[in-house]
Amino acid sequence: MTLPPVNQKTVSDLNLSPAVRRAATAGYYGSFIIFGLLTAALGPTLPGLAQNTGSELAQISFVFTAQALGYLMGSVYGGHLFDRLPGHRLLFTVLICMAGLAFFVPLISLFWLLVLVFIILGAMQGSLEVGNNTLLVWLYRDRVSPYMNALHFFFGVGAVLSPLIIARTTSSGGDIRWVYWVLSLAAIPVAVWLGRLPSPVNLHASQPGQSSQVNNLLVTLVAILLFLYVGAEASYGGWIYTYTINQFEGHPAASAALLTSAFWGALTAGRLVSIPLATRTKPSTVLVVDLLGCLASLGIIMVWSESLFAIWAGTLGLGFFMASFFPTTVTLAGQKMQITGQVSGWFFVGAGAGGMILPWLIGQLFEAIGPGITISFIMIDLLITLGVLAVFLSLSSQSAISQAEAS
Repeated sequence: MTLPPVNQKTVSDLNLSPAVRRAATAGYYGSFIIFGLLTAALGPTLPGLAQNTGSELAQISFVFTAQALGYLMGSVYGGHLFDRLPGHRLLFTVLICMAGLAFFVPLISLFWLLVLVFIILGAMQGSLEVGNNTLLVWLYRDRVSPYMNALHFFFGVGAVLSPLIIARTTSSGGDIRWVYWVLSLAAIPVAVWLGRLPSPVNLHASQPGQSSQVNNLLVTLVAILLFLYVGAEASYGGWIYTYTINQFEGHPAASAALLTSAFWGALTAGRLVSIPLATRTKPSTVLVVDLLGCLASLGIIMVWSESLFAIWAGTLGLGFFMASFFPTTVTLAGQKMQITGQVSGWFFVGAGAGGMILPWLIGQLFEAIGPGITISFIMIDLLITLGVLAVFLSLSSQSAISQAEAS
């Protein structure tokens, strides 16, 4: 690939050159494909990692927690770094580190060392997600909505491709070493591509006279929104398989697994559809429609709880309506407040904590109450999300009015 000629100024100095913006955007999308590939690879390769380290599955599953803890740390500290250092150089470093870590994962025979590597890998993934989302907002500002939806669509592309790469590799006689090595090599050209480009900057932070004050209440509300949403997404995607085989006795495991794939497929398809819609619809409207669609989909599953058709319809609807919630929330936040790396970091701390805590809570209740707690819990979660969104929209509007009057 041939890069457009650029110098080492910031994108703002180049007057947001279209060629630079296109090149940078392509790099962000490529890095999110890598992000999706590595994230989705852990589950299918878990038995192989257990075999390499001589661990039981119950023990090796701790790497999920290790990766989540690393993600939270990377979200916080990565946000600080993106406020202070050139963003593309940081993404280059993060991607190279991810490539190196992925290369060594299948070679590790010590369980504690594997856990340590996944903590660091999770930190790199948290930094990567914070960086891409922050830089994309700085690059497009008020016009970021369709680009943000596309960014998260490409994560889905990577997550869908990863199991196919694993299946192809293992069916050809390869083992998990080649899976991780292929993913490792894929990260290098993306890193080099981004590392050669000038980095966008936060104009609010770089222009004299611009206020850098952060509305901590609004930041907290966005973090709560992402906590609740990601918790719902991770809970449904993680528990729908177990829910189905327990709710419908004798239901084939392969069919339940296919239902899980259908959920993630609908989520990815919904993100693709949301890209053109984002240019025509206000983020607040999209979020309300998303939540109402999710609640209606869960309602179908709850009302017709003994119907397989209902659970398929509800699953596809839930995945589709969930699709644009995360990127649209980040877009809306960018319209209501100044987005810095530190602010983005707190957003993703909320998201990471939700993905770690809420599925665990369902697991504590599942056997004691029954499989129905899965759907009820997610329904309550999304109802609370709707209430938090209403509070956020009200307070952000009041804040905008106050700032206008003050000026």
